Amino acid sequence: ITSIMNRVRNLKNKYRNEENITDEFNYTKISADTTDNSGTVNQIMMTRNNPEDWLCFLLKLEKKGIPQMDVSLLNRLIGRYSQAVTALPAEKYCQDESYARILVRFAELKALQDPEEARDQFHLARLNCKKFAFVHVAFAQFELSQENEKKCKQILQKAVECSAVPLELLETALQNFHMKKKQLLSDEEK
Repeated sequence: ITSIMNRVRNLKNKYRNEENITDEFNYTKISADTTDNSGTVNQIMMTRNNPEDWLCFLLKLEKKGIPQMDVSLLNRLIGRYSQAVTALPAEKYCQDESYARILVRFAELKALQDPEEARDQFHLARLNCKKFAFVHVAFAQFELSQENEKKCKQILQKAVECSAVPLELLETALQNFHMKKKQLLSDEEK
């Protein structure tokens, strides 16, 4: 746990440093770039600063393109998700589904750039939001995509042991894993 907490602290410090650089860069180009959304972010942070508002904003931002095909959008999304994770204290929102979805999506986007950093983000999501089955399934899906079948199975089994809900989601994911499917959950099952 100490090792994980040290890695989390290092990641937070790293993202804070990256944010400062990004914010300075964005500040110099605000007049030319209308996709900055700093006004919306400031409004979210100044008012309620809750996971629901952040998630709504981030999902709208994602609809502007396909992150897998647009590096600029991917970088902007990663920056904004990082900002959301930093702005929302885990101890306050660990029971909030929107917060858990933000953590998972941030890890999924990170996976497009750096699988090791994505793995750290999935660990963070699982550590903070262990009651949500979808958090465990997303991490297991990531490990499966990295061809770590043993780790995938372990994650799903530990999720069952820690009573993540809904249990049916975990059972379906385990069943699909045993059937050697590449996707632990189909779109309908999600």
